[in-house]
Amino acid sequence: MSGPLRDRLATLSPVDRRLLLAMSGVALLVLLGGITGGVGVALARAGWIDLLPEAGYRLLTLHGVGIFFYWLFLVQAAILLALAAGEGGHGLAWRALGWAGFLLILTGMAFSLGASSGGTLLLYDGNPQLAANEPGRLAAFNAGYILLGLGLIAIPAAGVATLLAAVRRACEFSAVGFALFAWAGFLMVSGFAMVYVFLPGLLWALGLGGMPTSHGTNWHIVFHNMHYLPLMATVVVWYVLMQEVVGVKSVFGARFSKLVFAAYLVFVPPTSLYHMFLEPDLPGAVRIAGSLLSLFVSVPTLTAFLIIVASLEMHARARGGRGLFGWIRTLPWREPAMAAAGFAVVNMAFGLVLAFVLIQADLAPLLSDTFFVPGYFHFFTVGTVSLSFLAALALILPALTGRGLALPGVARFMPHLATLGLLAFGGAGVAAGYLGVPRRVIDAGYGGEAPALWATLMGGVAAGGLVMALALVVFALSVAASLLPGRAKAVAMSPRWDGIAPPRAGAAALVGPLGVLVIVIGMYGATATGFELMRALPVEAVGAGHGH
Repeated sequence: MSGPLRDRLATLSPVDRRLLLAMSGVALLVLLGGITGGVGVALARAGWIDLLPEAGYRLLTLHGVGIFFYWLFLVQAAILLALAAGEGGHGLAWRALGWAGFLLILTGMAFSLGASSGGTLLLYDGNPQLAANEPGRLAAFNAGYILLGLGLIAIPAAGVATLLAAVRRACEFSAVGFALFAWAGFLMVSGFAMVYVFLPGLLWALGLGGMPTSHGTNWHIVFHNMHYLPLMATVVVWYVLMQEVVGVKSVFGARFSKLVFAAYLVFVPPTSLYHMFLEPDLPGAVRIAGSLLSLFVSVPTLTAFLIIVASLEMHARARGGRGLFGWIRTLPWREPAMAAAGFAVVNMAFGLVLAFVLIQADLAPLLSDTFFVPGYFHFFTVGTVSLSFLAALALILPALTGRGLALPGVARFMPHLATLGLLAFGGAGVAAGYLGVPRRVIDAGYGGEAPALWATLMGGVAAGGLVMALALVVFALSVAASLLPGRAKAVAMSPRWDGIAPPRAGAAALVGPLGVLVIVIGMYGATATGFELMRALPVEAVGAGHGH
């Protein structure tokens, strides 16, 4: 592996580039469609548009299925393959398997979205009990997810083969190569898990088996892994952007970075217990164990955050950066990819603070069926993960096509705007959750019977959601423009820092530890606020057991 990633991607064969561009283009289309569904739901909840409950739930289903499953996992597959191909610079191994996996996911998407567009409302988890009277629709829906799972086995397998070919040439894994290998393995495990979870429902719908009795528990487990897998992928993207956009590698060395990536495989799977806090028969000891284990979920992400911020700070100070925060101004913020990654880090901090509230065994039953969940969750899905994946595409697609982003000067401000909208959406949503606003109700006003403050908060959710959606759409369209023929050539990125003197031993790196301290203080503050507000409620209501 030598030279910038952009140069290595530019030398890939036309057939490799077609696969990567097709996967990325479809992922962007799914993102735009999912955003449309989400905006409709937000406007309906605020009472700004009038939707029948069935239409609102259908939009909610299309939003969840499109964004959480097909956008997040198709774009992961595309980025994984692109970075794997770039590791060696010799193209994709097992290219046919990559195409087969892509076609499986496309077919699965047609089944899942088609089954969601009419008939029985299945929501995004495909609970078989909801389709007791329409098994054929459940069969199509579950078949879609199973095909997605098979695609998530095939495409990463092609990525693994490509990485192993690169290792045979270089005789070692780079830190990013090791991370890609772990990421591919996690994707494949998630693919197997999806088949395991949704195959019983498909067999029942086809008359080949009984009604699944453990769908809820199995769903909790697969949802947990699919919930945190994109965070690992996000950290990998940050590492790549740090090297490719700024020209900085970890000051802690490749071996320590490999340990951090391996930690995701150790810490994430056992912590799925907290998703089951709403189960009425869950033993108390298991609840306590779930809360304690869940504390470890953020360990690898916070460690990676420390490595990246410390490395950037030490190099920036060696380059002349001054003051506690003054060095941050020296980063190449004019690059849309850098702006997106920077604000993704900020949004991750908000997400981690709020996620800590839901691992409390006493708070989870009170908040998990309220709007607190979408309020906090969008800090991850939109503000952290989606912005980071768009940042990766902003680097990868121009390298593959030789064409630049549309209006890059405008695009670089979209992460700022998306974060402002997200703060309004998430802030109002979390406050609404603390005050008991339910999350699975389209008409949150209950015909005028709900407290007036609920309507105000839902208005804040809708306004913030509109701003967030507009910014995300503009950024996505700017990136997608590089797929269009006739676009101008890609403009050279800002000069990297490769030539600067290395940081001196013992150089200060204060912002990373300070950031972690602020996050920890925020975690405890948000939890204390939750307990105080819950004590003030006249009635203690426990959720219905649907989980997150």
